[in-house]
Amino acid sequence: MNKIFLLIAAFAAISLGVFGQNTQTQPAQSDSAKLSEQPTPLGEVTVSSLRFNRKVKDLPTPLAVVGTYDYKSRSALTLSDVLRSQPGIAMGSDGVWATNVTIRGLNENRLVTLIDGHRVETATDLTASFSMVDVNDIERVEVIKGAQSSLYGTGAMGGIVNVITRDGHFAEKPYISGNLTSGFASANKLFTEHADITAGAAKWYLRVSGTYGNADDIRTPEGELPNSQYAYNNVALKAGFKPRDNHLFKVQYQRNWNTNVGIPGGSAFAGPAEATYTDIGRHLLAASYEITELSGQLASLKLSYFTQYIRRDVDMLPNTVTEATLPNGNLQRTTPTLVTPIGKHLTNGLQLQSTWHFASNQTLVAGIDAWARRLTTDRTKYITAEVFNPQGTLLVTNHLERGETPIPESTFGSAGFFMQHELRLPNRFTLITGGRIDGVYIGNKQGLDVDYLVVNGTRNDSPANQRVTFEKGNENSFSWSANAGMLYGISENTDITLNLARSFRAPSLEERFKYIDLGNFVRLGDPALEPESGYNADLGFRVWKPGFTFQAGIFVNRLTNLIVETPGEFIYTLNTGTDEVVTDTLPALVNTNVSKALLYGFDYELQAKLCKGFVLLHSASFVRGRDTEADANLPQIPPANGRLGIRYTHQGIGSAELAVTGALDQEKTAENEQETGGYTRLDLMLRTDRIHLGPLALELFAGIDNITDKSYTNHLSTNRGSISVEPGRNIYVRLNLAF
Repeated sequence: MNKIFLLIAAFAAISLGVFGQNTQTQPAQSDSAKLSEQPTPLGEVTVSSLRFNRKVKDLPTPLAVVGTYDYKSRSALTLSDVLRSQPGIAMGSDGVWATNVTIRGLNENRLVTLIDGHRVETATDLTASFSMVDVNDIERVEVIKGAQSSLYGTGAMGGIVNVITRDGHFAEKPYISGNLTSGFASANKLFTEHADITAGAAKWYLRVSGTYGNADDIRTPEGELPNSQYAYNNVALKAGFKPRDNHLFKVQYQRNWNTNVGIPGGSAFAGPAEATYTDIGRHLLAASYEITELSGQLASLKLSYFTQYIRRDVDMLPNTVTEATLPNGNLQRTTPTLVTPIGKHLTNGLQLQSTWHFASNQTLVAGIDAWARRLTTDRTKYITAEVFNPQGTLLVTNHLERGETPIPESTFGSAGFFMQHELRLPNRFTLITGGRIDGVYIGNKQGLDVDYLVVNGTRNDSPANQRVTFEKGNENSFSWSANAGMLYGISENTDITLNLARSFRAPSLEERFKYIDLGNFVRLGDPALEPESGYNADLGFRVWKPGFTFQAGIFVNRLTNLIVETPGEFIYTLNTGTDEVVTDTLPALVNTNVSKALLYGFDYELQAKLCKGFVLLHSASFVRGRDTEADANLPQIPPANGRLGIRYTHQGIGSAELAVTGALDQEKTAENEQETGGYTRLDLMLRTDRIHLGPLALELFAGIDNITDKSYTNHLSTNRGSISVEPGRNIYVRLNLAF
């Protein structure tokens, strides 16, 4: 705690120094040493996720944009912690480090996640994709709320999250600038250190950054959350080069690596097992070449390539013992000591995009993209089997090592052609239409229930009763998607929007090849699953006045061909080591395209200037989800929630924001899903303007999350049946030194 008080004392001392300073703006020494970035009005933010750059207020699409200002001002443990402040976006977690989001009731397996426009994953089995991004490197996060498969293909049924990381820039004169940032959060004693340096000139730039963080177990109002620690490091590089005035070559590399990441277990959670990501990380290498100012109607041509590798290593301690009486009367005690699942995900992608200007009021973007993901998994189970006679004397101890492949080596490939057309008409009317055709290829190797068995050091690659779970094979499918967005300006500052879209999601490799043996039955995938499809409509109303902004939308999303588990049979082949074919069956829950769903609701957000320096902030959202085929509630639907805050800004000093976040009870749950109660939480955020110290500039951020140390449950964090209490009071401080 002494370090906390020292950091707060430093914050207070420098803040007092600011009050005594001349508040006139001083000349900037470099791009890094300018006055602190203020939150830009949403309508004026330029976004790129619709494949051409436009201001938010000029687009009919419902968008949320969270910029670097927000990530600096808030505790920002992960990317999701800040995104959830936006209406229609809710956060779930599997501990403190591993987080995800839902958009209007649809979770990450029905969203497309991009980093600088490059696809991360939509796999249902790969958790924590949002946690493998360094928040210190974020320029902004653009969230499209609603179906957009016509832009990015499979998976975008609920929306798109595009994380745009910080970049360098070209300049008329050579420059060099940088930042050093230190941060601390009290709830889990998280210390972070970040440094970046950028240099450039008229024809080139280079930016290099690095971050290290280390956290202990998180503290909740009901005590410490066991096994919630983590450590991470991030290295990023971006470079740009202009071989000619209208040619631009860019390259980037990111390495985000996390170690000793606890997945909470122990007495405070369901089950005695304890699991830890010993290593979980992501590598990204990407390059692009763009030619602009071409002759005629062709405005630009851009070729992009990326490769992304994600690895997940888990150590699980089952902490269970089973006993069984053998036919001879002896007792066998079986103790699984360690299980080590490993998943490796390699994705490669290529895209060619062209931009056309047929007239001053028309823009067409057309192109092709293709990407392929290869998945390899393995799992080793270490087991001790002891045999006792009826008198309790230990007769023999056997040490077993069981090698498994949970999902057979498999490949998911997708290629599509897309078009997006923008037409701007008189009387403040804009029409954006798009379409896409995709082909999907799935291929897999043969899957076995047991790859090998080692008993007391002796390995057997064809153990008795070895099952063939999936035969080698491949599947092909085609899908289409389309969208239409309309914007009509009622007046200069007021407009209405309407969006209609058809989307699709090809089943993931995990859904096709899942195999979980639960003893007397199995949970099973189906390689021949068909794509899910969705039909989405959104009606919006927006006001863009200097002292008042308001965005509201009502939406409905109808999903068909949904994949759910249904009772069935697992018909399998036994590998006997001979040409003889032996088959058998087990009861199974099999992934099948049978369900239909309907989601509908609303969300809105407003900012109103009350008087000089004071701004009122308010947002709220509601979503209802029904499985219309089974006439039941959909699982993992966030309750109605909202946020009310007030921000005070004093020119030359800084700002303070006090906000109440809350949610109602969630009683409309799926079968066997936990109900949760409502809550409110009070947060405080403080920021100073930059304090110039010669060639340097100092800036401080601080705040308190959950000021009252409220004990509450986030409904979306109950999906593993483990997280019951969210973090308690968290005091954070962040100091940034720029040059």
